[in-house]
Amino acid sequence: MKELIAKYREKGFKLTPQRLAILKFLNGNTSHPTAEDIYSNIKKIYPTVSFATVYNTLQTLKDKNEILEITIDPQKKHYDPNIKPHHHIICIECNTIGDIFEDYSEALRLPDYIAMEFKPVGSHVDFYGLCIKCQKKERRKRQ
Repeated sequence: MKELIAKYREKGFKLTPQRLAILKFLNGNTSHPTAEDIYSNIKKIYPTVSFATVYNTLQTLKDKNEILEITIDPQKKHYDPNIKPHHHIICIECNTIGDIFEDYSEALRLPDYIAMEFKPVGSHVDFYGLCIKCQKKERRKRQ
């Protein structure tokens, strides 16, 4: 926790108990939570925390490139504290999101006629399908 505090203080991030709880919740979290998920979790510890505090903290972290904002569902943004380049797999049934750390840079290479006029600075791939749990449910339904 001390490393986490030092990291954000060094970046000039104002650290309130609520913000620390949000940072702690996000630290190493691979579930790609929504602001609502974070809010409901933090509210258990800090009943007076507002949704605005959570949302504004996430926005600040995003602006400082400390988290990624993933818009898989336009109605709900998900947040990923892992800012290293990676891609995502999304279950179309239960909306579980997973990380993929394979390099697809060759597959994502732009055709030369586009690359002559456009210099990409990054790319992201989302794969959609059914997770293993939902596949099993589908099989049980068919039996």
